[in-house]
Amino acid sequence: MKNGDRRVFAAVATMCSFGLFPEAVGQTIPLEIRGNHGAFTLWREEQPYPIRGVGGQTSLAALRKAGANSIRTWGPDGLETLLEEAKRHELTVCVGLWLGHERHGFDYQNEVAVRTQYEECLRTVQALKDHPAVLLWAIGNEMEGDGRNPAVWYAVNHIARGIKAVDPHHPTMTVVAELGEDEVKLRNIQRYCPDIDIVGVNSYGGIESLGQRYRRSGCEKPYVVTEHGPYGPWEVAKTRWGAPCEPSSSEKADLYRRGYTKAVVEQAGLCLGSYAFLWGHKQEATATWFGMLLPDGSKLAAVDVMTEMWTATPPPNFSPRMRSLVADRTDNLKPGEKVTATVEAADPEGDALAFDWVLHQDTGTVGAGGDWQPPEAAVPAEIAADGPVATVTMPDGGGGYRLFVYVRDQNQGAAVGNLPLYVDAPGKPLPAPQATFPLIVYGDGAQPAYAPSGYMGNIDAIKMTPSWPENPHTGATCLKIEYRASDQWGGVIWQSPANDWEGEKPGGFNLTGATALEFWARGEHGGEVVNFMFGVLDVAQPYRDSAKAELSEVSLSTEWQRLRIAVDACDLRRIKSGFGWSCAGRGRPLTFYLDDIRYLRE
Repeated sequence: MKNGDRRVFAAVATMCSFGLFPEAVGQTIPLEIRGNHGAFTLWREEQPYPIRGVGGQTSLAALRKAGANSIRTWGPDGLETLLEEAKRHELTVCVGLWLGHERHGFDYQNEVAVRTQYEECLRTVQALKDHPAVLLWAIGNEMEGDGRNPAVWYAVNHIARGIKAVDPHHPTMTVVAELGEDEVKLRNIQRYCPDIDIVGVNSYGGIESLGQRYRRSGCEKPYVVTEHGPYGPWEVAKTRWGAPCEPSSSEKADLYRRGYTKAVVEQAGLCLGSYAFLWGHKQEATATWFGMLLPDGSKLAAVDVMTEMWTATPPPNFSPRMRSLVADRTDNLKPGEKVTATVEAADPEGDALAFDWVLHQDTGTVGAGGDWQPPEAAVPAEIAADGPVATVTMPDGGGGYRLFVYVRDQNQGAAVGNLPLYVDAPGKPLPAPQATFPLIVYGDGAQPAYAPSGYMGNIDAIKMTPSWPENPHTGATCLKIEYRASDQWGGVIWQSPANDWEGEKPGGFNLTGATALEFWARGEHGGEVVNFMFGVLDVAQPYRDSAKAELSEVSLSTEWQRLRIAVDACDLRRIKSGFGWSCAGRGRPLTFYLDDIRYLRE
């Protein structure tokens, strides 16, 4: 053990002894990997323990009833409570230790940032390692990019080595997005990460060939499929106007079955199990693309399939099956034109079915790496529905829409599908969704409402580090901003959606009710002069900012100071550029820090 590691472990032990971390309740239950060379087995409490899991942490009683034995998390927030709940339901937890992503600005060449990240991971492990619901440690999730940067793998292995020193009872795993070109990610894990025990692989469209490609790589470690489900929106056919075509929930169920069979069942001995994605629901491309449950708790056919895979027994009641969803026209529609859609669905037990038709706007957003996306609003539209047939009068505004149909039985089972539609007409603004407060622009552990995508001026001189660990105002990190030129000017705008400078895309939030935009700032040396603003999208386009304001020429000190822009007198019906900064080079570069950027209602 290195001297620095000893200091970290001693500090962690001291923090635990003073109650800065809660003590885990219960007794450690070790997990052991037995076997080698493609004949691996997990053992827990002297029994084989194939992982039958999901990503997610809701409806745990229903999950256990379906036959699962484990859940996976991505970060440490709320883990103490979750571990206790999992224990009550006889579930284990694959504990995710979140690592910074280079595409989000994390610099694996920055020794301070990497060291702080290491210490945060070790604190979590020390605090939770003795809880009986802990199964293993998942170090990072898709933080590797193309997998070719050795600095990422050195950091991962350093964390894994540190974990083994304080917790020899639970294996270490790192999670990657597929295997990379020529399986480069596996080759580099094998080369640089001797202290990683298991490779976690998130695989969607490539899952049926995953085992074959994994064996071809020569990686000697076992794997767990850490995410699998339907094809992703980046892997499917698209319409003429670029909208990805989403499979129905019934078609997705078949993909869950095929993927699990090919990558898990047929690779027994190399694969130790899987975590299906997602036990719950989320907005990603659409409101229904990823999710085994609907917001009201109704189960989709993916739950039936995984129940059968986990228990070798059919569920007591199947969800409805959707055989087809068609419309008489989908493209080159005119405002006010009527479209008739028909769904063919049936319930295996013959239950009566209820049909719910909803029209949504469709921005065509296909995100990266599962990043948070705001929900797409339902569109007020005239829908004349008669069970499985609906006639929709298209809205006045042009652009992309999706017609969703939800089919429900009488036993909490459901099916869902949608059709992309395109209205050939000038765009008409749809109302921005009403925000809830506080609305977070930047802060620890929060889903940001806006993306810092609008780089301006001398963009080559700008560097933003979103998880800077030194002297944050609150929490573990703050935002470090560097303008590295001594002349010209630069700045960054937080946008919704990202990169929309023209105001042609729906987005933003209705911030009516907010009284202030509040944030904290400090300078590196003091005297740094920075401008702060919101509402810069003042263009003659349908989706523009309804108000703007600015704090000009703010001189920062080395101490954190609270800054506020009053907004209670502003028209806040649509704010697309929620925050921004700019500065000028005044003979030397400058560095400053921001934290806790939010809209408040007081």
